[in-house]
Amino acid sequence: MHLEELQWFVVLAETEHVTDAAAVLGVSQPTLSRALARFEDEAGTELFDRVNRRLRLNAYGRIMLEHARRSIAEMDLATERIGSLRDPDSGRVRLAFLHSLANWYVPEQLRRFRQAAPAIGFDLFQGPAHEIAERVRTGGFDIGVTSPRPDPADFSWHRLYVERLCLAVPRGHRLATRARIRLSAAAEEPFVALEDPFGLRQLTNDLWAEDDIDPDIVFEATEIPTMEGLVAAGFGVAVVPVPREGTDAKVVHVPLTNGRAKREVGLIWDRHRPLPPPAQRFADFLADGGNLMR
Repeated sequence: MHLEELQWFVVLAETEHVTDAAAVLGVSQPTLSRALARFEDEAGTELFDRVNRRLRLNAYGRIMLEHARRSIAEMDLATERIGSLRDPDSGRVRLAFLHSLANWYVPEQLRRFRQAAPAIGFDLFQGPAHEIAERVRTGGFDIGVTSPRPDPADFSWHRLYVERLCLAVPRGHRLATRARIRLSAAAEEPFVALEDPFGLRQLTNDLWAEDDIDPDIVFEATEIPTMEGLVAAGFGVAVVPVPREGTDAKVVHVPLTNGRAKREVGLIWDRHRPLPPPAQRFADFLADGGNLMR
């Protein structure tokens, strides 16, 4: 199987439509159909189910898609490593990071790094922890800045800093004047939380379990600012990291005394695949920054 055919297969698997895939790839529909036939012949089985003139990736196709993406990523990595050896101060870093780090940590680190290595470019992805881990695992991205730590069987990890978790409550709430509390003090409150399987939601689930809380979840959000906004509006309380700056004056953040009320933010990369030199350089830069403790 040629690399071009692998790339065609990935596009076809993502669109599940020959006409749409052909348009994306800039080839004719018959050409793509013949390539798919050859690809399935080499695989020894059909990789799509044909349903009402559309394609549906089947179990065999999903296996092939996973390995095709890895193969393409490996070839991209080889090209990048060769280019980096020829010019170690250039190349690109594919970086994935949490939504909640987009307004301070990641921009600041990028600014500092680019002062030292202005010719190195970045491809960025902002998303939840489970998507970051998947994109790094499949080779789509080199490194991720995430929390909590993913499966150590698949990922290497370097802790960057630790932040405490707190309970966000509306101003005027009965708990707003407390200097610090255990989460059990809010056991009867309605909660605003992130959706499963977001990383902060996993940590919140652990805290609820630790204090034997069966939470009344009134809304599941996809970003922390949404949680804060709903808390300010009086919809409920929320477990969030201690804020840095620019917080809503209508929200009070009460530190939690639970031993597990912290979020470790760290750097991950696939332990089975060497980092391209630009990504290794950026990873070393982040690791040398030391741990920040809030």
